[in-house]
Amino acid sequence: MHRLFLFAIALFCLVLTQAEAADLASPVGTWRTIDDETGSERSVVEIAEVGGELQGRIVKIFLRPDEKPDPVCDKCEGERKDRPVIGMTFLWGLKPDGSSKTEWAGGAILDPKNGKVYNAKAVLADGGQTLRVRGYIGTPLLGRSQVWKREAN
Repeated sequence: MHRLFLFAIALFCLVLTQAEAADLASPVGTWRTIDDETGSERSVVEIAEVGGELQGRIVKIFLRPDEKPDPVCDKCEGERKDRPVIGMTFLWGLKPDGSSKTEWAGGAILDPKNGKVYNAKAVLADGGQTLRVRGYIGTPLLGRSQVWKREAN
């Protein structure tokens, strides 16, 4: 009976460890974005898998002293025009890139500051603790990257 109990505890711990490892093998989760120009924390975003694609939405913004509270995307076009930035889906369409288990491509990312939509790709790094997100026009060589840090659960 004692061995069965120890085996059950060991199995439970193994399942928990595997579940945590699986989470780190995917960008799904909550991330803290770091401004590529200033190096400061800029926002918290949630990435979810929807229909086999990754989507990201803004859940919190770290406002600078010169920024208005409750910002809207006044430079956006279409359905996002004048909509609140918080809660907005700004990243969409990312799919696994070939056989790589750490890269996603083929998506789009919106910069709410200028309202422009760019091609997007993302690479999971540092054992799932960072996500390198690149927005670009045409080719990934012509773009900007940010490194996002995974939020602790």
